[in-house]
Amino acid sequence: MLNLNQITIPSKDLVKSVKFYKTLGLNLIVDSIPRYARFECLKGEATLSLHHVENIAEGEGIVVYFEVEKLDEYIKTLIGKGLIFEDQPEDKSWLWRECRLKDPDGHQIILYYAGVNRKDPPWKIK
Repeated sequence: MLNLNQITIPSKDLVKSVKFYKTLGLNLIVDSIPRYARFECLKGEATLSLHHVENIAEGEGIVVYFEVEKLDEYIKTLIGKGLIFEDQPEDKSWLWRECRLKDPDGHQIILYYAGVNRKDPPWKIK
């Protein structure tokens, strides 16, 4: 069986990116700046790492979702810490509440809350 270990994201400036992801709420567990950094979420087992690159690929790019139970409250806290969001929390037709922002390298970050609909939406394959 597979279990997600980590996602690795390219970054042109790990100093800026590490600060961003720490502000977002991740815990830095490997600090090999300016080459590499690794974080853990305060809930769950998956980790997220950053590795230095000279250039970020153009196009749609990476989208990372982080689930937060008290989404609206959490976003207000992050705004107070200086993070800039693209929109306000919004209920989506797929039954998730979401809010978007970009990391320093332009990767799309979505904070959301889905509750039971995360893995068991009404249209789930039986």
